[in-house]
Amino acid sequence: MTDDVIRVFLVDDQELVRAGFTMLVDSQADMRVVGQAGDGGEALEKIQVTASDVVLMDVRMPRLDGVEATRRLQSLPQAPKVIVLTTFDLDEYAFAAIKAGAAGFLLKNTPPADLLSAIRQVHSGDAVVSPSTTKRLLEHFAGALPDAEVERPDLADLTAREREVLVEVARGLSNTEIAKLFTLSEATVKTHIGRILAKTGLRDRVALVVLGYETGLVKPNK
Repeated sequence: MTDDVIRVFLVDDQELVRAGFTMLVDSQADMRVVGQAGDGGEALEKIQVTASDVVLMDVRMPRLDGVEATRRLQSLPQAPKVIVLTTFDLDEYAFAAIKAGAAGFLLKNTPPADLLSAIRQVHSGDAVVSPSTTKRLLEHFAGALPDAEVERPDLADLTAREREVLVEVARGLSNTEIAKLFTLSEATVKTHIGRILAKTGLRDRVALVVLGYETGLVKPNK
């Protein structure tokens, strides 16, 4: 296996689902399935001895669910990136997994091409946030979100433009869309996002989405 091949690890308690993902992933020239597990506990054991780049993680599994498995994975040295796979009725688990350190989340019925694209994006360092999925996730537990903005000390350090960019990131806009909205170059938008991450101490775009909603900067129905 060459260095440019993305090493994918599958975690799902349904063998048929893993078989389908294996066929899909292995059909690509730039990625290979290097291992699989039927629950989070087995995944933790195997991933520690299996070099992996990206983990496709189901959220509800026996023994150890995807949320706790994701949290524990992030404590490993050179931890792989995790993409959480969820269904609509398990959205609260997906959101918890994002907070635990997942780099993205997708619905299980995501088109194959979009899933493959997500694997490549996460591997390259980007986070995967589906605006439609985000909206459903947040509306699902909207009652737990603040009615008004909750100020955090690190938010006070943001410039007016950085705050505006943060809001649009939380709404699910891409860098291209944000650049067009504010008449900026994409490079400038990337710079703003990098500064926001540095000031807030957050790891990626997904964490910024969580921050935007948890602090009330963005409302689920807007």
